[in-house]
Amino acid sequence: MVRTILYFHGFASSSDSDKAKIIKNHISKISKKIKIFIPDLSNNFKEASNQINKLLKKSEKDFVFMGSSLGGYYADFFANINNSKAILINPAIPPLKGFEEYLGENENYSTGEKFNVTKEDIKFLRSLVVKKFNNQKNTLVLLESGDEVLNYIETAKYFKGSNIDITYGGSHTYESITQKLEKIVKFLDI
Repeated sequence: MVRTILYFHGFASSSDSDKAKIIKNHISKISKKIKIFIPDLSNNFKEASNQINKLLKKSEKDFVFMGSSLGGYYADFFANINNSKAILINPAIPPLKGFEEYLGENENYSTGEKFNVTKEDIKFLRSLVVKKFNNQKNTLVLLESGDEVLNYIETAKYFKGSNIDITYGGSHTYESITQKLEKIVKFLDI
């Protein structure tokens, strides 16, 4: 059976993610049976959620979610409700503490597109959470302690019981991705 991996980029980013491309290239060399989709998610959180739901309707039944930062937040939510595997890279976690700093106008780092974030947008984003995280055995969390945006200790506590890999140092961009490719492949059982 063909497995489909859906990789979600972070806030104000795009499918041009270096991490996503490194992972896609590595997995493509190992297996031709795995499809990897890296969609350009909308900067609007409701639209991004709708895009993901549409992708799920089109995808094979055996899918895996991957994501970085806000993309990890999406991947966690959709993997949890679908009881699927998830690989989360320096993921944002509920309740998205401090996200109010993005209220108002923002610019997508990759595309230059300007967009606004409202209190209602953040309220919607915070609604994408399961009451109890219960997907520990299917979740691999890759963290770097040097993440200047998200607190890796809070993230590790939130995902307690999951497969958690902490690399000391690094940054929010997750600098050690190439050293974790074999761990990702093993977790996916490719």
